Amino acid sequence: MTQRTTGRGRGRLALGAAVLLAACGGGRDAGESGEVADTTAAAADSAPAAAIALTVDSLAAPEAARFDPELGVYFVSNINGSPLGKDGNGFISRLTRDGKVDSLKFIAGGRGGAVLNAPKGMAINGDTLWVADIDAVRAFDKKSGKPIVTVTLTGRARFLNDAVVGPDGAIYLTDTGVADDGKGGMAHPGPDQVFRIENRKATVALRFADKPGPNGITWDSAGSRFVVVPFGAKSIFQWAPGDSSARVIAEGPGMMDGVEPLGDGRLLITSWTDSSLFVLDAGKITKLLGGLPGPADIGYDRERGRIAVPSLTDNRLEFVDLRQ
Repeated sequence: MTQRTTGRGRGRLALGAAVLLAACGGGRDAGESGEVADTTAAAADSAPAAAIALTVDSLAAPEAARFDPELGVYFVSNINGSPLGKDGNGFISRLTRDGKVDSLKFIAGGRGGAVLNAPKGMAINGDTLWVADIDAVRAFDKKSGKPIVTVTLTGRARFLNDAVVGPDGAIYLTDTGVADDGKGGMAHPGPDQVFRIENRKATVALRFADKPGPNGITWDSAGSRFVVVPFGAKSIFQWAPGDSSARVIAEGPGMMDGVEPLGDGRLLITSWTDSSLFVLDAGKITKLLGGLPGPADIGYDRERGRIAVPSLTDNRLEFVDLRQ
């Protein structure tokens, strides 16, 4: 089931990614930073090392991975085209715990009543797989792949990006705030916000005063907080329901995408700035691994210490093993 993508396909994706970088202000961060924050001795002592264990290269602009410990599988969203294109050809792959492609198109737009345009972040709540899809949130049965419901946010959301189940059982999603500029590129009109979905109804849970381009979001139970990483700024935010605004807890390298908790207060984060996976520990950053082009929204198998890192621009997925 694996195959190498053509150079032409990678070029189209790279161009689209470059436009997205500009829309989110990522280019500015890259120019200002150019590298990850220095590793400190304290952070190095507590952070695990990491190494690539396996590569899957049969994908089409994979944007997010989510591990389901109940089924022992990874779900991987494939944009398969423009990140804002309502082309109906997006799909969700299902991979085994060992990294084998069990079903390349487990859920596919245009098949079995499913609608998927440019699927990105996912969240699993019970037997339901929730998927962010531009300006809609789509729910599927995680076992059968059958569509359950679509919550439409047309006119309210511009670029739904990542999703997570909150401590209250509701689904929280970031809206990066970018949109088609009508000229073949992207603009960043905002607003940059976080939506909350409960009982199939969506409300704005958090709105950023500026435009950091919120991308990855996770719930850190150890810290009783949501953590949000932006694509267009260096600040890493925390926020809890009831707070009027998000608070900066650290400065990252910029162009940050995926974020997952290790379960002990540390956080795994990806950055496009230097194609890296790093760990955030008490405000300090340690780079675990580089050479990960376009590292997007990660999935984490905590029992095995394995991270699935989608390489959006190279149409592949890297399985990275932590070495405690």
